Amino acid sequence: MPEPFDTRYDTTEALAPADSGGGPLGRATPGPPILEGGPRRRPLPWRTGPGRRSGGPAAPPGRGLWSDAWHDLRRNPVFVLSALVILFLVVIAIWPQLIASGNPYHGDLAKAQDGPAPGHPFGYDLQGRDVYTRTVYGARASITVGICATLGAALLGSVLGGLAGYFGGWWDALLSRIADVFFGIPILLGGLVFLSVVTSGSVWPVVGFIVLLGWPQISRIARGSVVTVKEHDYVQAARALGASSGRTLLRHIAPNAVAPVIVVATIALGTYIALEATLSFLGVGLKPPTVSWGIDISSAAPQIRNAPHMLLWPAGALSLTVLAFIMLGDAVRDALDPKLR
Repeated sequence: MPEPFDTRYDTTEALAPADSGGGPLGRATPGPPILEGGPRRRPLPWRTGPGRRSGGPAAPPGRGLWSDAWHDLRRNPVFVLSALVILFLVVIAIWPQLIASGNPYHGDLAKAQDGPAPGHPFGYDLQGRDVYTRTVYGARASITVGICATLGAALLGSVLGGLAGYFGGWWDALLSRIADVFFGIPILLGGLVFLSVVTSGSVWPVVGFIVLLGWPQISRIARGSVVTVKEHDYVQAARALGASSGRTLLRHIAPNAVAPVIVVATIALGTYIALEATLSFLGVGLKPPTVSWGIDISSAAPQIRNAPHMLLWPAGALSLTVLAFIMLGDAVRDALDPKLR
């Protein structure tokens, strides 16, 4: 039974018609093979094979930057492990009652500083509150501060840095000088000064402060990435075809310049969580009655000899969270940076 696509050409010479003006003895020179229904052609390589889609030709093989990065991330155990830990933390931050049925504000002074007991595996704190319940509920404040501050700093820094890198000139010079001013402010000292005059103990003053001092770093990364990308041929072609500045930025530059920003923002998220805990430990970040790991660590530090369990569990949860985000950022950086692959 003949194959539907036979790539071998038939070497049989075809007889030329009498009036064809062929070669000697009326034989024509070898030409294309003659098959039923038309000449035999060599099929295009992307029309055959297991990748062919039903109802139409398959797309040529190959992956872009994002699909290639996702292909590598799925096979990276560091990324998978850190992503699972972060997913678990986000879930308990949204629904802490899934694994903690107690009340984080309820205390029994008769059990103050007691160790682990049935139904209370982490023991009790200085006011007789369940350390396990407060550790679970403390994830909400830390995760909220980290995610909101990272999104705000990344959005503000990307917009300002992208505009500066694309337009250049006086706008670039002005933004660079403003960023240098913010870079010169020590972030911990700035937090002590800024948050000491804020009476609210919610997460939003802390988020606003971190965004205020966190955008210059991402802005500098975004500016350098845009300056590099805008010199590529496809950007120059878009300009030559009359594309507006907004379309060029959004359709051609931003998708190809955002990878370094994502890497820096992912690593910075863990740093922002640690910064919130530090400010809360010093008494200028989150304030009671907000449940926070930094607040619990601050109250447990003087009792570390008498009741070390009060300090170890919230400090361990904080360290695990920061480590998970840093590991995730490292894995994303390795996948998105072609020089490291």
